[in-house]
Amino acid sequence: MTTLVDANVLIDVWTVASEWADWSSSAIVAAGEIGELVINPIIYAEVCVPFDSPEEADRAMAPHVFKREALPWQASFPAAKAYQRYRKSGGKRRAPLPDFYIGAHAEIRRYRLLTRDAVRYRTYFPSVEIIAPDTHP
Repeated sequence: MTTLVDANVLIDVWTVASEWADWSSSAIVAAGEIGELVINPIIYAEVCVPFDSPEEADRAMAPHVFKREALPWQASFPAAKAYQRYRKSGGKRRAPLPDFYIGAHAEIRRYRLLTRDAVRYRTYFPSVEIIAPDTHP
């Protein structure tokens, strides 16, 4: 069982003061015990912000722990449609959010998604199994 790990969960692990650090660390370990952990270029880019070098980021997101996977081409259409629903429901952002690409990646590949942003993903990607604090304390 493969799990796509959202950036907010990874950032929790490296943010000492995060109230979610313990939950996120435990959730990553639990997901890794039953299958692969995957990140994509969008997740990697979001997580790289606090690191000073690619080498430092790669140590934190070790490729032997977090499989790096390209965003599937097929994810573009469901990401666009999710963005369209978002705008029609009153969403203000003018460009597709990275979350829509992440959700579509999980949907296309039939991966579980480990995140703390469960509401957005459940709203726009209801077929994706979400692992979030409210479902896995």
